[in-house]
This record gives sequence, C-alpha cells and structure tokens, in this order.
Amino acid sequence: MGIKAFFSKLFAAVAVRDINRWKYSAPAAQEKTLQLLIKKAAATKFGRDHDFASIKSYEDFKARVPVADYEDLKPYIEQVLHGEEDVLWPGKPLYFAKTSGTTSGVKYIPISKESMPQHIKAARNALLSYIHETGKADFVDGKMIFLQGSPKMEKKSGIAFGRLSGIVANHVPAYLQKNRLPSYQVNCIEDWEQKVDAIVEETAKEDMRLISGIPPWCQMYFDRLLAKTAKQQVKDVFPNFKLFVYGGVNYEPYRARIEETIGFKIDSIETYPASEGFIAFQDSQKDKSLLLLADAGIFYEFIPADEYYNAQPSRLSLGEVELNKNYAIVLSTTAGLWAYSLGDTVKFVSKNPYKLLVTGRIKHYISAFGEHVIGEEVEAALLNVAKEHRLEITEFTVAPQVNPPKGELPYHEWFVEFVKAPADLNAFASAVDHALQQKNIYYKDLISGAVLQPLVIRELEKDAFINFMRGEGKLGGQNKVPRLANERLLADKLSAYIKK
Repeated sequence: MGIKAFFSKLFAAVAVRDINRWKYSAPAAQEKTLQLLIKKAAATKFGRDHDFASIKSYEDFKARVPVADYEDLKPYIEQVLHGEEDVLWPGKPLYFAKTSGTTSGVKYIPISKESMPQHIKAARNALLSYIHETGKADFVDGKMIFLQGSPKMEKKSGIAFGRLSGIVANHVPAYLQKNRLPSYQVNCIEDWEQKVDAIVEETAKEDMRLISGIPPWCQMYFDRLLAKTAKQQVKDVFPNFKLFVYGGVNYEPYRARIEETIGFKIDSIETYPASEGFIAFQDSQKDKSLLLLADAGIFYEFIPADEYYNAQPSRLSLGEVELNKNYAIVLSTTAGLWAYSLGDTVKFVSKNPYKLLVTGRIKHYISAFGEHVIGEEVEAALLNVAKEHRLEITEFTVAPQVNPPKGELPYHEWFVEFVKAPADLNAFASAVDHALQQKNIYYKDLISGAVLQPLVIRELEKDAFINFMRGEGKLGGQNKVPRLANERLLADKLSAYIKK
C-alpha cells in the first residue's frame, strides 16, 4: 500500500464521520440550510424583491418565492452578467457555468465562492465513502482519468465562465494533480474526437486505476484505446483499473457493454452533479441509490411529477416526501438560485437516510395520447427484455408517431442501435411492448383500446448516434441523447440512420 492510499483511509474515516452527523437527521439539516440562505441573501436585490426579511418558515418561503425556471430568473442573471453586485447572492459569482438550454439557448448558471467548495467536497466524499466501506484505496496510488470539458475560461464582466467539468478541473486538489490525466494541454482540446485520440495517446502506457466520465463517451475512449493498442479488453491495457465513476445519464443501458469492454464487473460509483449544485452520490456498493446531500448549501423542494404542470402544484420539503413516488426536484442554493426547477425527476427509496434514484427529466416524456410514459419506464422495459434475449443496446430514443402513413393507428417509434441485433426484430419489439404495458397502465389501456398500435422498433446503423451527435456539433463533453420526447425533432433526424 502506498502512502497516499494509507492516508486516504484515515481521511475517509473522518469524512464519513462528518457525513453521519447529518445523514440521519436530514430534514433538520434542511431547515437550518433554508434559514441560513434567507439570512445571507436578505439584502440582495432578489431578497428585497421577495421580502426575505419577513420569511420565518418554509410556508413563508413558498408564499413569497415562486418556483422558477431559467427564463424566470434570467432578468436577475442578466444584471449580474452586466457587472452588478448583490443581485441574487451577496457580491459577484466566482464563475458562471455555461450550459445549453433547449428553450433558453445558452444558460449562465452562477457558482459562488460558497457553492464551489461543495462541488469539490461532494466529489471527494463519494470516493472517500467508497474507500471507507470497501477498504480499497490502492487506486489513489495510480493514475486517474477524468473525461471532461476544457478547463479554459472566458470572461464576462470580470467573471470567468466555462463548462462545469472544466471549472471543476481547475480545483482538483494538489495531492491528486500528479496522478490526474489528461494533461492540461490535452484537456484544452475543443474537438472531442481529437481530444479522445490525444487522451488515448497520453494514457495508453500509464497505470490507469480510476476512470471517470459520462458512460457513452467513456465507451468511445475505451473503443479507441483498444483500437490503438490492439488489445481485446481494457483490463489487458490497464491491469490495475479498479474503479469507474460516472454521472449525467443512467448507467444501466451502457453497463453490459462497458463491462464486456473492460473485461470484468468493475466497482462503480454514480454521482449526481449539476451546474446548479452537487446533489447526491452513491455512498455504498451494496445498493445503487444515491445519498441526498442535505448539508451542502442547497435547500431542496419536491413537486409531485404528475402535478408539475398544474396551476398550483404541491411543493414539499424533504421531510414531506413519500417513498417510490416521482418528484420534480427544485433547488435554492448558496449561488443565488431560488426555487429553481432543475428539470430532473427523482424518487426516494429510503428515508433513513434519504436516498434516491434519478428517474428522468420532467420534460422528457411521451403523452401524445395521455399515456405519460417516462424515461424510467422505457429504460426498464427495453433493458429487461434485452437482458432476457442476451442482447446489448448501444443507445436508443423514443418518440410518438402521431400521423403514420396509410391510415395506420399511431404508435411509439423506438430508434435503437444494437451491439448485436435480435434475430427476430418484430418478436423483440412485441416483448418490449408487453413489458412497457406492465410498467404503464395508461399505455396498456391505449393498446387494448386500439387507440395505439404496439410500438415499432427501427434498427439504426452502427455508430448512428455518434454520427448524429457529430453532425449536430454535440459530440462528447456533457452532451447527452434524450431518451424520449413528446415531439419528433430528434426522431425525424434519426430516420436518416435507419439500417437499410
């Protein structure tokens, strides 16, 4: 055991002890967080506009601060972008995380001197929790790859901005810098394919032990690594590779292929970071749920997903949530976001401690006929059937076909790229349709009532999604393919990639 591994075990014990101080009393930690946020921001423009001085309780907060999306907060953010201080949070932000919005174009999400350390602390504690539980710390003595955005920053009104992963890259602790790859120069390459090739060149002969990134882009790195080294599996290139850290998308659609590419079932840690805040991480290898970070400068609210588009949806604090129910997650943060609707949906699987699963995006659903099929349902239906048939899925997305040709009944159209296609695609589609009906009673009623015909699967060409993302200028980085949509913008473009 190396010196870093030895001390990391001691550090892990301290970190887990600190986590346990709030882990089993999360609602109380949340009440304290809300009071601290309100007190700190009372003199800001937003605080004055919403009478923070009179807020004494969560009920007061709900009465004065409406749920907001980026467009609602944009007038305040614009003031900050023009150099004004004390607008959403005291002073000016430390950074703006630049993200791409579907309705707002480019978004600038503020990150403050108070919120930035929480991003680093959460990522660190995810690793330390793993070390404490498993006793496995040798990975810290080897090299680590973080597949992320460029750390180069630009400036607006004296405030640096860039992609979240690039911002975080500038804050990697000094004790990890010598272990960390890619190099700064390679990390600054903007073209994703050139960057992946350069990372392969830089890492192929190193002692890589931890690899972190969004699963589909890690798969691309693995594929190019094996092509470069002429090896069959990643374990032949990196015999000491021990830990895979991921976030951003559900890992399950990629797990089988990634583990086959690696050559064994590797330990993995799921994290739930967002530009708006680091929300949760997997703190145990014994289950896949994520520990909600209730003491990290974020006050959480939850809106029942089926009420989200109501005129007056319920707003619940952490202590009011129920298990196994889908909620849209809402954040107020030490970066000056207030009742901000993140767009994600989660469900809690434990309340002692509060642990959750990410189930999808509130805007990513299909309800062209009132079925309200969500991401969790389509993923489970496809993956369970694929597992039964011993098939692997590279990527997929689903959209409604409302006006099919020749007078057919409407249907859900699935665009699927297989590692290996089923021998009988129609039989496979029928099995997936049956599985989806078991997941969603409204969909089942529409099928049995002959409002919809069973779903149709379109097999896509090899590398269809990579080629599509390349054509859209969204290859790599934090970009992800939506699993489902209630319209056909993506589906119509993917039609060009249907296997002939």
